[in-house]
Amino acid sequence: MVDSAFFPTVKNSVGRLRVLATIAFLSFVVPSDSYGFVKLPHVFGDGMVLQSDAVVPVWGEADVDETVVVEFNGNKKTTRADEQGKWRVFLPPQTSGGPYELVITAKNKIVCKDVYLGDVWICAGQSNMSFPLKRAVNSKEETKTARYPRIRFLTVPAQSSEVPLTDFDASWRICSPETAPDVSALSYFFARNRIPIGIIVLAWGGSTAEAWTDRNVLKKYPELEPLTVPERIEKTVPCQKAGYLRDGMIMPVCPYAIKGVVWYQGESNANRAWQYRTLFPIMIANWREDWGQGDFPFYFVQLPNFMKIQEKPGASAWAELREAQHKTLAVRNVGEVVTIDVGSAYDLHPQNKEIVGDRLARLVLAKTYRQDIPYSGPEFSSMTIEDNKAILTFSFAESGLKIVGNSQCDDSILRGFEVAGKDQKFYRAEAVIQDDSVIVSAPEVPNPVAVRYAWANNPVCNLSNDSELPASPFRTDDWAGATVNAL
Repeated sequence: MVDSAFFPTVKNSVGRLRVLATIAFLSFVVPSDSYGFVKLPHVFGDGMVLQSDAVVPVWGEADVDETVVVEFNGNKKTTRADEQGKWRVFLPPQTSGGPYELVITAKNKIVCKDVYLGDVWICAGQSNMSFPLKRAVNSKEETKTARYPRIRFLTVPAQSSEVPLTDFDASWRICSPETAPDVSALSYFFARNRIPIGIIVLAWGGSTAEAWTDRNVLKKYPELEPLTVPERIEKTVPCQKAGYLRDGMIMPVCPYAIKGVVWYQGESNANRAWQYRTLFPIMIANWREDWGQGDFPFYFVQLPNFMKIQEKPGASAWAELREAQHKTLAVRNVGEVVTIDVGSAYDLHPQNKEIVGDRLARLVLAKTYRQDIPYSGPEFSSMTIEDNKAILTFSFAESGLKIVGNSQCDDSILRGFEVAGKDQKFYRAEAVIQDDSVIVSAPEVPNPVAVRYAWANNPVCNLSNDSELPASPFRTDDWAGATVNAL
């Protein structure tokens, strides 16, 4: 049907016949935009960043058996669309640089302009990852100077699906004072430390790790199979349905060549923290399998302090979730950023995203780009008992341990330690630094067997190292947690 608004009014029948004849002729000689033309998904487009020093897949749609030619920076690849009209080519590794043009030619031609070769990072998770720069600390001052023309963002819209999708409606945006306020604050501060860089944001507030994981993979594990039963999925909100965000948001991006992943999530899984010990490593393995690019770096933010301060030692689902995250460091090429000192008692979304982004950048620069810079706070190493005292040693403390004050406590007394005997009853402990060790004791526990540090939803703690990076929460015992039977 022709919209009359696009044509002048024709007052006589002869004129009308001539217009209709012209329309009929054009319908035969001009192919429709929706049929017969080569297409690219929205992950490709003007202003994008392609991964340097890596094989780069480029894919799309065309007529069945249609010849498709892809040209980029002196490289030319030719292929044919298969019986479903799908095609894919692989560009060879190339060094960083730009701008270039990506040209795809079949019956029509698509030209993606202002394309750079650099590093592409996926920034994914729930609301603390999607948290926009305009809500962060010092956002007005930061956005005024946010002129980074070689930092580009692609924010995939929140979409869930029970079957794998192939596309979404969004486009790459160059970082500027006009675009920066709405981008992920954490990804912005992370990206600001290295250019050229492309950031693909995959985040949905309130999402669970199982929603980002292939449900068919989850079914293989008895302890995770309850997450995939139809009755549970039907009653669950879209961003927490097993597999629905993997199919809706990850699949349209795969297998876009990337450098690695930055992950900030866990709040929505805290009540099932014990289960997260299994779920999180499986999710990471599933992503690596989906992308097919080997064991790429996967760096995550440990949950910060949150909720009311507990007056006495006790159970904590958030502490158990942090522990589950920390145990994931056993997975190859995984790293952790500790944020136990920058949270908020009454705000699930801490506004100081700059310090978290800087710590992430420090971790990536050290572990991925092999720069000789400190990137970790103290890590618990071992415990010995002498008389009524527990002596703890730490790695990442070569220059000694240090008390660093924060918003919750001063910098004069070491805080955050608890000690228990065989009765598993914990008491606040006195703790003293001695070089790279901490000596812990409590008068109520003459025979200590276990020590915990920062083991609470919102712990008061201040152990650091000479680089003023906070120690990760830990415990020396392996007693069953409060969430051990939570499904």
